Amino acid sequence: QVQLAESGGGAVQAGGSLRLSCAASGRTINNYAMAWFRQARGKEREFVGAVSWSGHRTYYADSVKGRFTISRDSTLSTSLNKMYLQMDSLKFEDTAVYYCARSKNVWNPNYTTANYAEVSEYDYWGQGTQVTVSS
Repeated sequence: QVQLAESGGGAVQAGGSLRLSCAASGRTINNYAMAWFRQARGKEREFVGAVSWSGHRTYYADSVKGRFTISRDSTLSTSLNKMYLQMDSLKFEDTAVYYCARSKNVWNPNYTTANYAEVSEYDYWGQGTQVTVSS
């Protein structure tokens, strides 16, 4: 089992910044891509961005490109890993519950943003953290 726990959400004014964290524990996530999704009230869960197992490759939704940055700490340990989502220039429409997730497939260098944008690509999810942006 893999346990994922998000933190860092909160309320911020438009134009502000927040940094979300996702702590992973349990079975290794070292060979798997990780991702952030979000779900606004009354809407479907949508892809925000993903990061390769090494942290060297990132993928972003067009709506956040240039404003959000994903990174991860990967250690040789099979347990604790962390992933981050730095959110700058926040907009009212960024208001949502943000989830981190682990890809169910071992890292594939041929995957594109479209592959990582699929909810079905992920088998472990955190409980989510609320981000509220006021205009």
